[in-house]
Amino acid sequence: MPNDTSGTTSSGPPAISLLRQRGLADLFPRLASAAVLMAAALASLWLGGLTFDLVWLGAALAVGYEWQNLIAAPRPRLRILFAALGICAGAFFFAKGGLWLSGAALAAAAAAAALAAGKGRSIWAFCGVAYAAALLLPVAALHRSPGFGTQAILWLFAIVWGTDVCAYFGGRLIGGPKLWPRISPSKTWSGMLSGILAGAVLGTLIAGFGPCLKVWVPLFGLGLAAAAISQAGDIFESWVKRRFGAKDSSRLIPGHGGFMDRLDGFIAAAAFAALVGAARGGPSVAAGLFSWG
Repeated sequence: MPNDTSGTTSSGPPAISLLRQRGLADLFPRLASAAVLMAAALASLWLGGLTFDLVWLGAALAVGYEWQNLIAAPRPRLRILFAALGICAGAFFFAKGGLWLSGAALAAAAAAAALAAGKGRSIWAFCGVAYAAALLLPVAALHRSPGFGTQAILWLFAIVWGTDVCAYFGGRLIGGPKLWPRISPSKTWSGMLSGILAGAVLGTLIAGFGPCLKVWVPLFGLGLAAAAISQAGDIFESWVKRRFGAKDSSRLIPGHGGFMDRLDGFIAAAAFAALVGAARGGPSVAAGLFSWG
């Protein structure tokens, strides 16, 4: 069936008209913001050490701040303060090797935020601290893995960014049935599946560069699972926003909304990766994630 061109004009090149027709009018702000965020993430990994820790601590603080604002509960400043104190204390104790102390600090902060939120929002306030911790602790555990830390974070970048970008373009260029219109109106099955496949391929390429990583099939399967969970994390964050009638978690990032909007898939994938690595054992979390030979 021929395309209907009755609504097009000769005011611009066909490529521009196609972008408009496919709903890509926000492409350039998204690309600019994504480029800045990707550069900051890669720079933190390149510099490592304290710089990496501070960048990702800042990201976790931003996530905690946005969640506590999003849920529209009483005493927002107090809840944000409790969340920030818990995140900072959790990061400090984790850096010193005190996993249990880190968890206790985060749990205490989450409980304090829940009490400040009052009845009806207490669970949401508690979960906000846990959600920020789900970014902070897995990333720290993976990055601190000797011999595999940098590769583990690059693997996550490849999977999450590859999934996100290819899902965005795949959904708009291929189209087709919507995935879950009530929760995420723009997502399609074609976008999700193309994104998951692309993310798994890119992640496998990154993982395969390691000197001892020769078992490609389990690595690809792990990449598929991580990419799918990344998409699930995106959908979960969309559901939370819809629950509170918000389109974006904040307006801090042009074209992307807030840090929760940008990190939702990464949080889910990082938590999954850290759990798999820890469950498989090995000298470090990332070693357990990658060592399949």
